[in-house]
Amino acid sequence: MPALVRHWAEQRDFPLESLPDPAEVHSIILRGFPAFLFVDADRTGEAGVALVRTLKSDAFTAIVPVVMLSGRHDPAQVESWFAAGTDEVISPLFSPAEQRARLEAIQTRTERDVSVHPSTRLPGTTEIEREIRRQLDSEQEFAVCYADLDHFKEFNDRYSYYDGDRVIYILSRILHDVVKGVLGTGGFVGHIGGDDFIFVVPLPSANEICTEIISVFDTLVPLQYNDQDRRAGYFFGKDRRGQLHRVPLMTLSIGIVTNRSRKFTHPAQVSELATEMKSYAKTLPGSVFVVDRRQQPDSDESGGRTSGSRQGVS
Repeated sequence: MPALVRHWAEQRDFPLESLPDPAEVHSIILRGFPAFLFVDADRTGEAGVALVRTLKSDAFTAIVPVVMLSGRHDPAQVESWFAAGTDEVISPLFSPAEQRARLEAIQTRTERDVSVHPSTRLPGTTEIEREIRRQLDSEQEFAVCYADLDHFKEFNDRYSYYDGDRVIYILSRILHDVVKGVLGTGGFVGHIGGDDFIFVVPLPSANEICTEIISVFDTLVPLQYNDQDRRAGYFFGKDRRGQLHRVPLMTLSIGIVTNRSRKFTHPAQVSELATEMKSYAKTLPGSVFVVDRRQQPDSDESGGRTSGSRQGVS
């Protein structure tokens, strides 16, 4: 292992483990994701290239960044390494400063790539938790909004997963564009997965943003249905018992949690309450958003539930 790579890893508290057997490397990666895989191209030769090709052919292991290390720069070999799926090549062609810069760049790219949802390119659960934690550490009032589609599964069953993916993408663009349109560079929009999204905005802007999101959603989503279903406002689908029933057009439910009347110490507390509010919103007809206005349990003298606000656009 080159001294430069060892020093770079030590500075970032990346423990290094040397494994001479490619099969053992493959086994370890299958059990857990290392931060990087450095392959000594000069020592492993074709076996190293074959290992890279195997890892990159499997979506489960392809996410691990592979860096080829070589004591000489042979353009033909470099071409074969990249063709096998190598993410970066470190060779004497580059100065030590550039080698370090290339390692920094691949670390940045990797963190960015694994933290976004592949279909919408929005930040995933890791970044969502990080954003909520950042909000908890600030002294500003914020709103965490959990958005979820209603009747999405039935839409998928009637049309296709391709049409369903298009609806999810449309929703992702609505959320992103409205949040950024109102807040500029502020605000955060993340994709939990499927038709579940989280967006975090300053509390004073939450009502305006959610109202606009619902308005745009209810304008665009009916256009994803065929003329007959759109004119009727529903279609006939089968329930789990195989019985026909009317399925309304998709609507959007948003559950909102704020720190105005509650004190949170961990993102999981926010997530749990946001999920509860989203589930409550889904029991209401149409596209709606509901805000949790309950007090902190230990300071709520009545012990009862204060109903959240609701906004619907028909």
